[in-house]
Amino acid sequence: MQKITPFLWFNDQAEEAMNLYTSVFKNSKVVSATRNPAGAPGPEGAMLVGSIILDGQEFLLLNGGPQFSFSPAISFVVDCKTQEEVDEFWEKLSEGGGEKQQCGWLKDRFGVSWQIVPSVMGQLMSSATPAQASRIMQAMMQMTKIDIAKLQEAFDQE
Repeated sequence: MQKITPFLWFNDQAEEAMNLYTSVFKNSKVVSATRNPAGAPGPEGAMLVGSIILDGQEFLLLNGGPQFSFSPAISFVVDCKTQEEVDEFWEKLSEGGGEKQQCGWLKDRFGVSWQIVPSVMGQLMSSATPAQASRIMQAMMQMTKIDIAKLQEAFDQE
């Protein structure tokens, strides 16, 4: 196990989330799934804890019941090299009842918050003049899914 591992508490959808997440990210797999024994809280045989690897990052998922829910105060940032990657992650993570939000944020159907961010955003902002940075931010504030071409247009304006 890595030194720090994200641990996600689901009501009863951890296995469904595990299957979605490992299908969305390349180089991902289910490592293990511990199932409820007879007499445990929750249905016998239902997944209690699952361990997955998402593109090299380990996550643990728990079916812990309805006591806690997710908040946008914790989110996962997905670094995207191309617009195609932005589009793919945006659609796959928001499908099935997800909530698309402003500035590249979304909640998946389980309530987990994700930021789908193109790498070029940081590159443009770090090399931008104050006027360019302002235009980039203004452009981004008008977006739900980030559009790389529009960010570049805002950067390139005279």
